[in-house]
Amino acid sequence: MVTKLQRRTASRRKLQFLPTLSNTKSVKRSSIVLNVLLQCHKLKVKLEEIHREYQNLMTIRNQYFTLLKHIQVSKEVKVEKVGEEFVVKVSCSKGRDKLISILEAFEELGLNVVRARVNCSHFFAMEAIAVAQDQKTTDINDVTQAILMAIEKQGGEHIKDFRQVSKC
Repeated sequence: MVTKLQRRTASRRKLQFLPTLSNTKSVKRSSIVLNVLLQCHKLKVKLEEIHREYQNLMTIRNQYFTLLKHIQVSKEVKVEKVGEEFVVKVSCSKGRDKLISILEAFEELGLNVVRARVNCSHFFAMEAIAVAQDQKTTDINDVTQAILMAIEKQGGEHIKDFRQVSKC
């Protein structure tokens, strides 16, 4: 008999907290339990809805990245001369050693890169400010042509050169 009474009191104590959790003002145990079960069911449905929305967003994200892989970025080179500086903007599809080829072209033209910003996440993009090493006049068309040739150049030539130097 004592254990049965202890169980009842423990059960009543637990049920005292349920009305606060379920936002109900009912005093009946059956009503409180039903409200709690209803709230649990609503939360479960809401969680399933959030999960479905997350799955839809992940599918859209994957489709977006697939489309980005197939987009062909046209080659675009813009060179402007501002005072003594050349402002160079390049965008093209990603490929091997584009940055190295462009920097080699700058070196061949006698240009020092003062500041550069490069992005290679989905395509190659670069903005650079370059200054001539000596005061010789370098034409905007020469810089543009050299960069276009550097973009077209298949990478790997400088790697062969580096391997030959390292063998010596």
